[in-house]
Amino acid sequence: MVVSSRDNLDSTDKAFMPYDKLFHGGKGTFMQASVKAVEEHAVTLDNGKRLPFEALVVATGSKRVGPANFDVPAQNIPALVAERRASFAVAKNIVIAGGGAVGIELAAEIKDIWPEKEVTIVHSSDMLLNDAYSDNFRNRAADALKAFGIKLVLGDRINGELPKGATSVTTAKGEQLAADLVVPAWGIRPNTELLKSLPNATGPSGLVSVRKSLQLASYSHIFALGDIVDIPEQKTVLNAMNHANVVAPNVLSYLAGQPLRYQYEGSMTALLVTIGKQSGIGYVGKFGGITVGSWVVSMIKSKSLFISQTRKSMGL
Repeated sequence: MVVSSRDNLDSTDKAFMPYDKLFHGGKGTFMQASVKAVEEHAVTLDNGKRLPFEALVVATGSKRVGPANFDVPAQNIPALVAERRASFAVAKNIVIAGGGAVGIELAAEIKDIWPEKEVTIVHSSDMLLNDAYSDNFRNRAADALKAFGIKLVLGDRINGELPKGATSVTTAKGEQLAADLVVPAWGIRPNTELLKSLPNATGPSGLVSVRKSLQLASYSHIFALGDIVDIPEQKTVLNAMNHANVVAPNVLSYLAGQPLRYQYEGSMTALLVTIGKQSGIGYVGKFGGITVGSWVVSMIKSKSLFISQTRKSMGL
């Protein structure tokens, strides 16, 4: 979406999804606001309102660097998207700093739209992604990107931003790369600043310490899920959905004064990575790691990006 206008993903009938139909039959209230602070039994919003609660679920996700960061007011997003698209359109030599799933998909999308552009991924590890995935899968991902015309610089990193007007960037190990655009894609950090007002809610890394019931370690009436929890697993949509399947019934049990019956025991490691619109590669963490081929991934994710399924789940 931030690379080009292909498929018009930045529309309210595609990737921009309103939340006002989440609740069916008037069983809930949607309020558009930002939580500025969490107290033990109330939250304070950016509009000045204070909402008391008996139970709270915190699912604020991650903050990203680079083009996937939309940390601006909603009315400014169209201009932000247009600005980022323009920067990709005019660049001839693009360097992606980070070879995780986001960096891979971004690099491949650029190359898919503009085959003539030079696209390079610089990644700090000796293989793409991280060691949650098998070496075979990581090597297969590298081979797929090379076949797509993307250059890989592994075991190295980019320090700092590209100065305005520069035409090259030098890696930490001294390799000079042609670049008129450097795009950071090196990871995420938990979006938990709102919990700083709540004693003992987060650890030094900003992650939230939770029990297997996904209650906060220090607060039985507050639950957390998704990227912000301190569970040692990959931060993926699939895992967040599995967390929700534990949190939802446990919240209802808590409010009813009943024992909490569900515990989170972890999820199978799985990943689908698009490589352009017609290709991709996937991983299923069973039997030592199964690599899923391009045709399967393209049919499941690459062509649609799960947009229609997500819209349906949100009542749209």
